[in-house]
Amino acid sequence: MAKTSLSGFPEWLPSQRLIEQHFLNVLQNTFELHGFSSIETRAVEPLSELTRKGETSKEVYLLSRLQAAPGENEDPRKQLGLHFDLTVPFARYVLEYAGQLTFPFKRYQIQKVWRGERPQEGRFREFIQADIDVVGDGKLPLHYDAELPLIMHEALSALPIPQVLLHVSNRKVAQGFYTTIGVAEESLIEVLRVVDKLDKIGPEAVAQELEENVGLSSTQAHLALQMAEITASNGEELEEKLRALLEQAGLEANELLEQGIGELAGVLEVAARRRPGALIADLKIARGLDYYTGTVYESELLGHEDLGSICSGGRYDSLASNGKRSFPGVGLSIGVSRLLARVIGAGLVQVSRPVPTAVLVAVTDEDSRPVSEAVADKLRARGICTDVAPTAAKFGKQIKFADKRGIPFVWFPAAADEAGNSGADSVKDIRSGEQVEADAATWQCPEQDLRVQVIPAQA
Repeated sequence: MAKTSLSGFPEWLPSQRLIEQHFLNVLQNTFELHGFSSIETRAVEPLSELTRKGETSKEVYLLSRLQAAPGENEDPRKQLGLHFDLTVPFARYVLEYAGQLTFPFKRYQIQKVWRGERPQEGRFREFIQADIDVVGDGKLPLHYDAELPLIMHEALSALPIPQVLLHVSNRKVAQGFYTTIGVAEESLIEVLRVVDKLDKIGPEAVAQELEENVGLSSTQAHLALQMAEITASNGEELEEKLRALLEQAGLEANELLEQGIGELAGVLEVAARRRPGALIADLKIARGLDYYTGTVYESELLGHEDLGSICSGGRYDSLASNGKRSFPGVGLSIGVSRLLARVIGAGLVQVSRPVPTAVLVAVTDEDSRPVSEAVADKLRARGICTDVAPTAAKFGKQIKFADKRGIPFVWFPAAADEAGNSGADSVKDIRSGEQVEADAATWQCPEQDLRVQVIPAQA
């Protein structure tokens, strides 16, 4: 597990940090393969922007100067907070730089965020998120609703973790269905929020909350639960189940519901063609944030469903707008630290060695250290991670030093004879004991040892 001597602020040991770096590199490479550009936004945003949606206001960390002038920290116009996700700063970024961006703009962002919530398993106050988004100017084609979750699934599938299944729904399906059964317009968002808690509190508690707190009838609450429990692997199955439920209730789909069914079915059909088994329709997915307007996503790590969603997102048609121009988008976010905490804590992954170093160059004596350093420089110039022994101890101790650190090879520079002539260098694989003559200008490090390998842990 991550070290958390300060609650909610994790720190990794070097071998664990190698796993984290591998995960981040895999995500970055996958995103760039699909044409996404990297951005990094500032860590702070005006408090007014961070609290605009309201539901996260209690989690925002405020930034203030220790030597602030009287009243400075209380001035709302000057208050800054650390960003609690990457979507809010991204929306601001798009608006500020719209004139310099080319749309549709495809961005990925891997950055730390801060959230003042109660620390628990998989939840930290400081953590890394990895986001991808596509944003259009005025409009954004619907094919991105299918493309982005498939890219995210590809990225997650490239990691040494259990299989990830993405759950997809559409806010238009939910809202269209709720209005069809008679839910008032002003209650829709609250119904979505309550239904979104189905996995956490169960159907009975959801039904009770819908009736007592939202004002639905028992029949409406029952139908809402029936709709939320629908799952489907393809568009045809989805449509059949929804229409059967409507027919049972003696109702017909309204325009919004029909639109939502069409959009969701389209996403499922593309997914079935390009990455079979990656996506499943799950109509209880609503997403808590009210800026989502269409397709929404959640995920589960198979065999670790108790962890909850590690990746989520959706389409937002009105997140970024300056009054004259609107920038609709669709995006997903991975809770990288959340995922890492589980796979490392549960021992699901391992590293081939705990340090990047592949070769330790031995030092015969301190007078010959320049010789060892020259060998190391030659190996590094050829891309081989190399260190030089810290002291000119007996070779047996230098080998033990390498072994303790997990370094697979020890290099022995040739000793000069009385005439000043040197023989050949040699390199020893301390795992097998095999030692061979070698030249730093030509020796090939075995491919599997050249870089640290991060692999699923052996059962």
